[in-house]
Amino acid sequence: MDKQQHHHQQQQLSLAKSSRQRYNEWIFRDVPSDITIEVNGGTFALHKFPLVSRSGRIRKLVAENRDSDISRVELLNLPGGAESFELAAKFCYGINFEITSLNVAQLCCVSDYLEMTEEFSKDNLGSRAEEYLESIVCKNLEMCVEVLQQCENLLPLADELKIVSRCIDAIASKACAEQIASSFSRLEYSSSGRLHMNRQAKCEGDWWIEDLSVIRIDLYQRVMTAMKCRGVRPESIGASLVNYAQKELTKKSSLWNPSGQTKVDLVSTGHERLVVETVVSLLPVEKLAVPISFLFGLLRSAVMLDCTIACRLDLERRIGSQLDIATLDDLLIPSFRHAGDTLFDVDTVQRILVNFSQQDDSEDDMDDASVFESDSLHSPSQSSLFKVAKLVDNYLAEIAPDANLKLAKFMAIAETLPTHARTIHDGLYRATDIYLKAHQGLPDADRKKLCKLIDFQKLSQEAGAHAAQNERLPLQSIVQVLYFEQLRLRNALCCSYADDDHKPVHHQSWRISSGALSAAMSPRDNYASLRRENRELKLELARLRMRLNDLEKEHVCMKRDMAKSHSRKFMSSFSKKIGKLSFFGHSSSRGSSSPSRQSYRTDSKVIERTCASTD
Repeated sequence: MDKQQHHHQQQQLSLAKSSRQRYNEWIFRDVPSDITIEVNGGTFALHKFPLVSRSGRIRKLVAENRDSDISRVELLNLPGGAESFELAAKFCYGINFEITSLNVAQLCCVSDYLEMTEEFSKDNLGSRAEEYLESIVCKNLEMCVEVLQQCENLLPLADELKIVSRCIDAIASKACAEQIASSFSRLEYSSSGRLHMNRQAKCEGDWWIEDLSVIRIDLYQRVMTAMKCRGVRPESIGASLVNYAQKELTKKSSLWNPSGQTKVDLVSTGHERLVVETVVSLLPVEKLAVPISFLFGLLRSAVMLDCTIACRLDLERRIGSQLDIATLDDLLIPSFRHAGDTLFDVDTVQRILVNFSQQDDSEDDMDDASVFESDSLHSPSQSSLFKVAKLVDNYLAEIAPDANLKLAKFMAIAETLPTHARTIHDGLYRATDIYLKAHQGLPDADRKKLCKLIDFQKLSQEAGAHAAQNERLPLQSIVQVLYFEQLRLRNALCCSYADDDHKPVHHQSWRISSGALSAAMSPRDNYASLRRENRELKLELARLRMRLNDLEKEHVCMKRDMAKSHSRKFMSSFSKKIGKLSFFGHSSSRGSSSPSRQSYRTDSKVIERTCASTD
């Protein structure tokens, strides 16, 4: 710290020396000075009259010390330092200089500090700077960016004077207008005469992305927030965030090349942590606004820099919502926390998978019709589940050789996805076999628990043949493999004699493939099938209820007839009614197809279906 202070003092002394040389070039030499102004190490030998005629602050200082004939004034905390005061002094002396985007913010702030307003002089420095800011700077995006850069060292006064807010509003308005103009330029008529937007044409309305990457992170955050409010496209916001993050996070080698430096710069790390957390907070809510590889890069940085939990959970939720487009390299997040831990960050990946799977589970509490009869935007499609299941199986195979990987973590990741996500268990079997090979000391109980993850009925013929000869599998699993292979072989033999007898073939085929078919069927399809069966059951119950009512009516009639008479006529009518009821479901005629017989068949179907559903 001592060396830094000494170096800073030397810089200030050299600056003051060079400033005095410059000041002597424009200060009147023939008139002796009667006041000395000290500003941040710089000394100005000036005259009271030009300063008092323009600056209200200096006028008050001179008036308050009129009796003592003040000749030396120190201006503390003057915005912009000696450089800004020199421009203000030149203006007081009537010396011309150019107002530019590189000094207008300083001039606005120093004129406010020195009270160089219209109250003390017409066309004073404050009004001149304000006019340039409004008429020139706020109509040009590049100038606004330059002014914001100058304001970084002029806060909070530049904020109080609304210089920052005016430039930010101008940038957001300009970017939005440029984007609208670019969108109109991409409109064209199709062959059918309809007006549509040409998506292949290059969008030229986002040229400002590179310009904004030079702004400090706090001002950049305010610019992006204003752009969102103005309606700038999410993909443009995302592209700007990607560009800004890549520039800021690759400036220092301590983050991206840890081997290059043995000592980590805490100041640099704190800045990078702030950049990551700010960029995450600015991410658009729309999917695909930024590449998923960029989200994984932010997540790696957030884990490495120990960002807030809210920041990391937000990234995990965003990644989980579009995990079906991720790659294996994306999921391989190194473990940065403990040296003796797993090679890859398994816990983070598990939380991402939970976020993905909960998209489907979170809809269970909603109304059934809204979930299954309409396409929900939150539930992943079956194709997404298949892609993620394949990705997870490849990830399990990649982390399985890690000797520090606990069985509970391996199984937790494998069990995160629902059962219908995998139609074929070859990938899961391969990962399990790699884990068993790398952890040969695993107890038999744990091996059995691990192999329960695999549905051996869903193995391909090649994987089944491999599993049947795999000595690492428990004996019970090998027996299951051999049993299902025998069923498959029997089914193949039955199919070869399909012309002789069709029914056994279809029945056997249904038995063998039912597991795969039910697994391949999505929850929406399963639910629709169950609803159809429920409707059929309700119809059958309604029919049974009607027949029960008829029987009760017949029973009442028979009681009434028995009370009235015991004649033969009654007995003959009783026998006729008994014949009509057909309790046993058949009549004397072989080809009869009475309603009662049909009802008996239907009742048996209902019983069978009910038993099957309970099983």
